[in-house]
Amino acid sequence: MKTKINVSPKIIILFTVFLDVLGLGVIIPILPFYVESFDVSGIVVTSLFAVFALFSFFSAPILGAISDRKGRRPVLLISLASSAIGWIIFAFSNTIFGLFLGRIIDGSAAGNISTAQNYLVDIAKDQKERTRNLGLIGAVFGVSFIIGPLIGGVLSSVSMKLPFIVVGIMAVLNTILAYFFLPETHHERSTKKLSLNPFSPIIKALKNKNILPLYIAWLFFGIAISLNQSIFALYIGKVFSWTVITSGLLMALIGVIISINQAFAIRKIWLKYFKESFLMIWVFIPFAIGYLVMAMPFRFAFLLGLIITAFGQSLMRVIMTSQIIGFSSKEEQGENMGILASIMSLSMILGPVLGGSVYEAHPSLPFVLAGIILFITFIFVFRTYKKIQPHEHVDVDPVEVV
Repeated sequence: MKTKINVSPKIIILFTVFLDVLGLGVIIPILPFYVESFDVSGIVVTSLFAVFALFSFFSAPILGAISDRKGRRPVLLISLASSAIGWIIFAFSNTIFGLFLGRIIDGSAAGNISTAQNYLVDIAKDQKERTRNLGLIGAVFGVSFIIGPLIGGVLSSVSMKLPFIVVGIMAVLNTILAYFFLPETHHERSTKKLSLNPFSPIIKALKNKNILPLYIAWLFFGIAISLNQSIFALYIGKVFSWTVITSGLLMALIGVIISINQAFAIRKIWLKYFKESFLMIWVFIPFAIGYLVMAMPFRFAFLLGLIITAFGQSLMRVIMTSQIIGFSSKEEQGENMGILASIMSLSMILGPVLGGSVYEAHPSLPFVLAGIILFITFIFVFRTYKKIQPHEHVDVDPVEVV
């Protein structure tokens, strides 16, 4: 006889996201150093990052479409199990081939976060709760990226392999917890024929005139962020002579800002006094200015710009995701979320290449370029967004500021 344990699905899915992102936070600071111990070139190290993004670019839309037809629960379980297998292979591999295999397996079913977002959207009663729920995932992200690097630093002092072993064990634990406690929330299943062609969801997205402008804005948004993330540590070391420890503290600061903004400010400030449609357009301006301020070779200016961009990034992730969901029927929600994840993966391939190239010309240029990209995105969204209206929109009566 089964014992029924009543636990809120929201708590379960947030804990699932917490464990998943905590694992990333543990390994991100030490991954390059671990890979370099295999005596490989820098291009191999960056390729190891890119291969995960490449495979998730193809897998995310398909997984999203499957979740619309078969449910969120089986897709999330497959994705979590894929992460567990991938990290265990990575941890115990003694060859560079094994490292690539581990990242390929993980990337081939990388739908953890997008499926978790679908869960919280499924249980939301209206647009306001939908946006708050998406903000909670961002808050969990922030907390995980504060705690994760600290744990990774301690574990790596014992053994460079230990953090990856621990992350693999955490992924296994995550899969087990989800299997026993996570219920299905998507009951309005799509009956459309499923295509396993990885390009078919992308082609479909290109034909959707309503959502296409938002997808394009999402791509520009991702490129602006990722081109700076790839050179962040190099820049602060070269321009300000800041150490790896300082870099870790700055990453923790970003995590704190993301947590506060998405757990508190979205609910108490942004959605209380502004409409999503207003934020969708106008937040791009301070976001762009923040990157231009970071380009100034002064410590105070850099920190001020970092704070502005952390607020801008964390807010826009939630607002843009919520707005795109507003154009999605229940039958297409998972697929569209998968396309979002796929586009972000594409930006994580293009952004670092672009950032590294302009960094070689001048260290400040990536920040300038990001500001320009976001200003262009603002103009694009301003000109296109007002012509389209989400077909699933629930007014929650916030005060619109104009």
